[in-house]
Amino acid sequence: MDGTLVDGAVRVGGDARQRFYDSRGYGRPLDRNRLELAPVEAAHLLSRGDLDAVVAGDAADDDRLGFREFLARTGAALRFIVYRDLRDRGFYLSPARAEWPGVGGDAAAEDGLDFVVYPRGNGPWDDEVAYRIRVVGERESVPAASLGDVVLAVVDEDGELTYFETDAAPTIGESGDTAGGVDEPSDDATDHDAALPTGVATDLLEDRVVCYDADDLYERRFYGQRLLGRNADSGPIQLSLVEGAYLAQRGVADVDADAVVRRGRDVEGERFDRRLRTYAALRDRGVVPKSGFKFGADFRVYEAFTGVDSLSHSADLVRVLEPGHAFYPRDLSLDVRLAGGVRKRMVFALTAANGEIDWLSVARLTP
Repeated sequence: MDGTLVDGAVRVGGDARQRFYDSRGYGRPLDRNRLELAPVEAAHLLSRGDLDAVVAGDAADDDRLGFREFLARTGAALRFIVYRDLRDRGFYLSPARAEWPGVGGDAAAEDGLDFVVYPRGNGPWDDEVAYRIRVVGERESVPAASLGDVVLAVVDEDGELTYFETDAAPTIGESGDTAGGVDEPSDDATDHDAALPTGVATDLLEDRVVCYDADDLYERRFYGQRLLGRNADSGPIQLSLVEGAYLAQRGVADVDADAVVRRGRDVEGERFDRRLRTYAALRDRGVVPKSGFKFGADFRVYEAFTGVDSLSHSADLVRVLEPGHAFYPRDLSLDVRLAGGVRKRMVFALTAANGEIDWLSVARLTP
């Protein structure tokens, strides 16, 4: 059986609908049992021998294209690798093209979406969608703003596949709704720092802030670390510049808040302001952010915290990025792999200069 390449799709006659759509979920039904296939679907059928050839109807000599020639003509190699893999895993899937079954015009029009994947046992005649797939090569950049509610399928140079599930509304702390927006303290939110002391004696020393007579800050709210070592039961605590600026701005640390912020900018540049806004947003959500340096992140986050003596495992690693950041899949893989290796979730805080934060979590996925 041959197909005909017309206007970027492959049309097949005869009993194509029964053979390919009704029984195996390929393509888009046309009239008189004809079927229209996206190039990646036609390539898959060619690779299996279910199609003998595709006739290039726009060519003067009506070339009959086999799998090799068709793949070269359509440039569908990366998408073919992902399509074949998901088919091999037992899924039916449809290309994200307007009018395709199970897709719909709105979904098909979204930038960067390549496939919709149906739950095992379902097909394009059902309404349920398991995954929405975007395909990229390992050397392509991916705007962070384009992720969320999509699975990123990365094809590396060996043709191996890695799937990343992305979520633009990860639940962080007690506020729950993290779909984006300005993360400012709310009058209605639980004030976890309502009973903080004020006017705590504090010095700004090089790239850190030291507080004296501040046992409560450390023991009950996990600000800073003991200056005299982790085995000390009392004594001054050392704060990071971010912690110091946060507490100084709230009148807790008796030190010039502007001076701490200036020191932070001297050390980190404008990135300090983004980290400070993210830190404040996390504290306002009722979680405890601490340095994520040992994990290559900005913060590690404790969600269940009642005191230093009952410290639980930190749940998330947070990296602060600009809203316009673009990931390279290799860097994204490093972050996610490290987070998974230490049993944490990788969260990115896309923090604008005006304080607006969009949250994005990314995790490895095995479909």
